[in-house]
Amino acid sequence: MPVRIVQSKQNARLKELRSALARPGRNEAGLAGIEGPHLLSEALRSGLRIACVFAAEGAERLLAEIELPDEVEVLRMPKGLLDSALKTETPQPVAALVEPPAWTWAQLVGSGRRAPALLVVLSGLQDPGNLGAIVRSAEAFGANGVLCLSGTVSAWNPKAVRASAGSVFRLPILAASEAEAVEQLRKAGVRLYATEAHGAEPADLADLAAPVALLIGNEGSGVSPELATQTDGAITIPCPGPVESLNAAVATSVLLYEASRQRAKRNSGLNGLRGGKR
Repeated sequence: MPVRIVQSKQNARLKELRSALARPGRNEAGLAGIEGPHLLSEALRSGLRIACVFAAEGAERLLAEIELPDEVEVLRMPKGLLDSALKTETPQPVAALVEPPAWTWAQLVGSGRRAPALLVVLSGLQDPGNLGAIVRSAEAFGANGVLCLSGTVSAWNPKAVRASAGSVFRLPILAASEAEAVEQLRKAGVRLYATEAHGAEPADLADLAAPVALLIGNEGSGVSPELATQTDGAITIPCPGPVESLNAAVATSVLLYEASRQRAKRNSGLNGLRGGKR
């Protein structure tokens, strides 16, 4: 792999990294910035194209442990120079520019799937740590993908990428307007459930084994009344303790687990029926 020495903040690639991290999803080249050898390894494992790798002097051992394709360009520079482009309080000695996957509606709600669609729809979610944790849970519990509506933080925000632990590289994620999301979900026969802290149907009584999308609202104000009127119903997580509400990422994880549990139970019952016919 070609290695170039960089000594200037004005290096074009370094500027590109700085822009990708500062304005995720909006840089001209369409590339995303990631930080750390672990995320770089995850990106490679997930099949993402690596446009460029940045390494601080002294990080050669870390790079040697990562099997980079021969054609990937590596820029080596003083640690202070790389730190100036990164966003973490304790910057990592390795970073990279990667090409995010280009997902489609067909990959989220297309026909021909073995299991009914399970989606998470985020509306106005602002905390990148919450978003990343939700993406990680969505992959863990077998969701088909995540829809990010207007006002939601970018899934490629550096904090969101770190919180996802690499799930953002593999799980289909689409940005869409409210109107487009509702239209596409209805066309695919996917029921959209708003999540409420109180006064809605308990999640364990709702049919989450059917094609469903879980609508998660803003951390402070929840789902907007306008969007709530376009849903097929509302569900809640019964909490016996004196807590008023759950963190958005925690609530989503609980609901995804419940959906996964219901689906496993239904599949077990269907398999039992099939076995009885033999």
